[in-house]
Amino acid sequence: MTALDDFRPVAEVTADERARVAVGKAGAHKDDRYAVSVNADGAILLTPLASIPKRELLVWENAELRASLFRGLAEAAEGKGRQLPWVTADADEDDDDE
Repeated sequence: MTALDDFRPVAEVTADERARVAVGKAGAHKDDRYAVSVNADGAILLTPLASIPKRELLVWENAELRASLFRGLAEAAEGKGRQLPWVTADADEDDDDE
């Protein structure tokens, strides 16, 4: 079974004068992002993407950091969090200014 075996026909479209093809009938929406791949037969594959800021990529590349972050988020959701003085000190000062 090849990757093309999983495809199903959706519509026939024609490229416009700028070689653009509308893919709304295939379920694409405004601002959706896709990686575009082409095989030797000229079949085009659009793979949906979710972009993240580069500064957040570290979390997805480092399994230990990701697990720690998720543990922290779960603990915070359970109310197990605690304030750290060095984090909240500036916020407390800002409240006094009002």
